[in-house]
Amino acid sequence: MKIVDIKATTIALPLEAPLRHAHGTHWGRFIRTIVEVVTDEGLSGWGELGGGGEAAEEAIRGLLPYLKGHDPLQLEQLRWKIMNPVASLYNNRMQLHAAIEMACMDVAGKARNMRACDLIGGALREEVPFAAYLFYRYPGEQGGGGETTPDEIVAEARRQKELHGFTSHKLKGGVFAPDHDIEVFTALGAAFPGDRFRLDPNCAWSVEEAIRVAEAVAGVRNDYLEDFCFGLEGMRRLRQRVSTPTSTNVVVVNFEQLAANIRLEAVDVILLDTTFWGGLRQAYRAGQVLEAFQFGAGVHSSGEAGIQLASMLHLGAALPNMSFAADAHYHHLLDDIIVGGKMTYKDGKLPVPQGPGLGVEVDRDKLEHYAGHFREVGGYTYDRDPHRPDWYSVYPETRFARPEKFKEST
Repeated sequence: MKIVDIKATTIALPLEAPLRHAHGTHWGRFIRTIVEVVTDEGLSGWGELGGGGEAAEEAIRGLLPYLKGHDPLQLEQLRWKIMNPVASLYNNRMQLHAAIEMACMDVAGKARNMRACDLIGGALREEVPFAAYLFYRYPGEQGGGGETTPDEIVAEARRQKELHGFTSHKLKGGVFAPDHDIEVFTALGAAFPGDRFRLDPNCAWSVEEAIRVAEAVAGVRNDYLEDFCFGLEGMRRLRQRVSTPTSTNVVVVNFEQLAANIRLEAVDVILLDTTFWGGLRQAYRAGQVLEAFQFGAGVHSSGEAGIQLASMLHLGAALPNMSFAADAHYHHLLDDIIVGGKMTYKDGKLPVPQGPGLGVEVDRDKLEHYAGHFREVGGYTYDRDPHRPDWYSVYPETRFARPEKFKEST
């Protein structure tokens, strides 16, 4: 079996409402590049990465000369062909490799009638728990959204719990002043006393502010404090001063950083992303290292459609030290491009796909539909806010306006 072609298609998938975060906004849609690897046996494998447009598509297609004739089963060769560490200093192909490796694992699994999780060691669980990902949201075009106050966020969490059965809840903080996040987060903890919680300000706070917030929310049933401040040294200082475990998906995203984290004992739980780490196999290998040193591992979300979500499920199936519910933006999507439509949560969990490869197949009509939607609406700048045209993020940033002041100014 050999690769004969690589295709790339940018899509825009609509969100229920725009999602706000400390460094910008998801403007009512996710932009994803869908990658198709075609073999000489007529099989196609699917991969996915964040962002898109002409440059991203050309970058994917530009790897065909490196990979034409390559056997998709030779995944370690694939890594070296694309991510040679010295050559990668000049071309940073990490996420490109992630999408192509995803597609190669998909097509290799189809050819051998094996699931992706079985290609990395097999499944330890057949369903993966997820947390409700809660955002401060702008109003959506079709209704919904607009949550800023504690009562509004609690109501949205209750709605998500009723729809999907979540028993873990993650608040994306850092948009407003820290005291507002404290108020909202403690309200969530009081509203769902048997559930678990996590707060993520996307590194927006100084170490000192992070310590203050950690102490203020210590009474909540916290899984961990996620990226409360920036950098290994900042997270190390925070960890020395708090009793709640810490976590990151920002400052440990490669093996050099992982080694430094283990030596410094800087962060307790590393959130593994199947694109940020360069692929499903790389994320799983990092999980094995973490297990050896008795550090925690989790599954991170970077704004996925169904293809990447399938890769996250296979990672979650195989990780022995996955002690926490996985993250997912998925429940904010209004639609998906996979056959059968969006995956369905039950009791806050998603089943690991049972079919070969990733276990999902792309609906080509929907792929073309949402490619057309991208051509219509275009992309957006992740680190900007459409309702604050002169704003840009600076961190540590601890002086954002309270919600009522922001509402008065818009």
